[in-house]
Amino acid sequence: MMKNNLIPAADIERLDTWARYNKDMCYSCHSTCCTLPVEVRLSDLIRIGVVDAFEKDEPAKNIAKRLQKEGIVERFNQKSGIFTLTRLSNNDCLYLDRKTRLCTIYDQRPDTCRNHPRVGPRPGYCAYKPKA
Repeated sequence: MMKNNLIPAADIERLDTWARYNKDMCYSCHSTCCTLPVEVRLSDLIRIGVVDAFEKDEPAKNIAKRLQKEGIVERFNQKSGIFTLTRLSNNDCLYLDRKTRLCTIYDQRPDTCRNHPRVGPRPGYCAYKPKA
């Protein structure tokens, strides 16, 4: 009897389809986590290099307005102080390279990305989809 070697792909909207995470998955994944909304704080935006450290005392809503005009931030929640990075029309993070499916700001990536999948919609699991 032949063993089924198909690797199931997660449905990003259905957390019950997500796979228990292990670090080796990232090398063969289609970077599905990079299609989730990325929530960031001002410190992340400074690390990324889109906000200068001297701007940190400026009202966050003014920073958000500028970054929205520049296409870097999609939303800003004034109450929580959380910005949401812009996603492309296919839901990719704007910092995900379309060809390599690798992060273009990996060393400066936001804490949300650094901590995934320890935190997120289903801690310890990821929406693994194998590369085509």
